[in-house]
Amino acid sequence: MTHFTLRTAALAIALSAASLAQAHNAWLLPSSTVFSKADTVSVDAAISNDLFVANHAPLRLDGLQITAPDGSSVKPESEAKLKLRNVFDVSVAQQGTYRIAVINSGAFASWKDKATGQTKRARGSAETIAKDIPADAQDVTITQSSGRIETFVTVGKPSALKPTGQGLELITSGSPTDLAKGEKATFTLHIDGQPAKDLDVTVTAGNTQYRDKLEELKLKTDDKGQFSVTWPAAGMYWLDASTKDNKTSVPQAKERRLSYAATLEVMP
Repeated sequence: MTHFTLRTAALAIALSAASLAQAHNAWLLPSSTVFSKADTVSVDAAISNDLFVANHAPLRLDGLQITAPDGSSVKPESEAKLKLRNVFDVSVAQQGTYRIAVINSGAFASWKDKATGQTKRARGSAETIAKDIPADAQDVTITQSSGRIETFVTVGKPSALKPTGQGLELITSGSPTDLAKGEKATFTLHIDGQPAKDLDVTVTAGNTQYRDKLEELKLKTDDKGQFSVTWPAAGMYWLDASTKDNKTSVPQAKERRLSYAATLEVMP
């Protein structure tokens, strides 16, 4: 399977049941990431075969969270649910950096049906998953998941991102919207507020449908959870990382799968 396989169950929450077995990438694509004054940004949300080309299915927005520079929540506007993508607008009025994210969390279960011996599966929230498993189920396996898909928009002077301390998330020393061709940017990944050490990170430029090779940048975090990218060209990029651990909060779950994906714009 290719890099664009959604490598964690967290991203799979965003898919319909019919598409879980497919290989796709999930993303938010803003019309612009930098504004000099108050404006409106339009955002596409999709799951696709090619980066930033809506050619498979819309990304569900149940877990959409828009955070203003002052930490307050912003409601989306002009939402439209289309066949291949979802679209919404965000009014960006405050000076600073907005965080636009789809947060997915839940649990997955599999078991053998006592009567038929067949494998059954269920997907739900941490609170409801146990209700979907029959009392006489055999060989029950429960996996917890946590995923974040996001992008960033800045009005005027950038502001620091405020970490949530939950799941796998991106921390920046500078602005995630102040990126330029040929310049090096350093990022940090945290898991529950702590450095995500020795974690594989992949950065891929958009327009993959026009290339014979994905031309991914393969990176790895250090002991501080940091990694650096020197941007080879201008354009939109997809940053992707995933991992797993045993720090579960769902009863009976022995494994937690975490994923992170961000859309970043690099200027000429």
